[in-house]
Amino acid sequence: MDISEIIIAGDTPGIEWRLPVFRFKGTSAEAPRTYIQAALHANELPGTALLHFLLEKLRRADQDGAILGDITIVPQANPIGSAQSHFGELQGRFDLGSRTNFNRDFPLITLGERASLLEDLNRHSAVDRLKRHLLHMALGAELALDLHCDDEGLQYAYIDEAFWPEAADLAAALDMKAVFLSDGESSAFEEAVGYAWKHESEGDRKATLPGRLSVTVELRGTRDVYPELAGKDAEGLFRFLVGRGVVAGARSELPAFAGRAVPLDNIEMVRAPEAGAILFHRDIGDSVEAGDLLATIVSRPGMADGMVEVRAPQDGLIVTRVSTRFARRQADLMKIACAESSRAARKPGALEA
Repeated sequence: MDISEIIIAGDTPGIEWRLPVFRFKGTSAEAPRTYIQAALHANELPGTALLHFLLEKLRRADQDGAILGDITIVPQANPIGSAQSHFGELQGRFDLGSRTNFNRDFPLITLGERASLLEDLNRHSAVDRLKRHLLHMALGAELALDLHCDDEGLQYAYIDEAFWPEAADLAAALDMKAVFLSDGESSAFEEAVGYAWKHESEGDRKATLPGRLSVTVELRGTRDVYPELAGKDAEGLFRFLVGRGVVAGARSELPAFAGRAVPLDNIEMVRAPEAGAILFHRDIGDSVEAGDLLATIVSRPGMADGMVEVRAPQDGLIVTRVSTRFARRQADLMKIACAESSRAARKPGALEA
């Protein structure tokens, strides 16, 4: 195993950021190359904990000569976001300097333009240089996993339709309860990787990408950072790597993926109709029917008409829920995976900003 650091100079004098990168050299040129990162949203730490345990497994496999495909791991992919605290709260989702989401605005390039990502870096901001380094590493692999988490959530993933249903093995290995089939229309990291693979050269576009996978894995919620969960997820991810031939080992039979796989158009983004305190009546993992009471918003405390009901727009599975208990008007409350398309209009791309 090789450990190195990518140095990213800050945008003000005297500042620099260090990005540790762990690399394992594979012994087989035919084995898939793998790139895994965590905490691109710096305050989402279940993936960092998972990779801590996975790296121990990979070190042992390396000592046994069992690493077949090159593996690159970045356990904390956003040192810039890790340093952003506001009144004691880590602000890891948005760059405070530019107000942009750390997981948006990745360059959409062809695979043949990969080398250009690291050319003339000084003309880019520190955040954009970070993004270019991360994307450059991922495009050197066939399997790219970006580990995130939701606010409160089940285990699920965003997977481009180009990788489905082949990616069901990852969903099964990590015991996911749902898969959101994305349309590849955003500039998020996993979709930028998929975009380059689909467009290997100018004018070329592939609809399917057998043998490849770029995915955003949502490892439950922000507070689900426990050794038991991280160890379980690390074991599942290790089984996935063995199953894909990245690591040599006995391939245990994975159960079939038993969760829901639905397109983004079938995700009901339940929002607060008024501002106020949130009183949830249903939890993540609950199956609900159209009209079920999901939450009430205490919009005018003490008034006879001071509560507003929020009901399920259609049948489905509650996959996520916000952890805050105060909502602004039209703030997101839940994501519900449904069998039918939502009636709410949705722009192509990511569900959230």
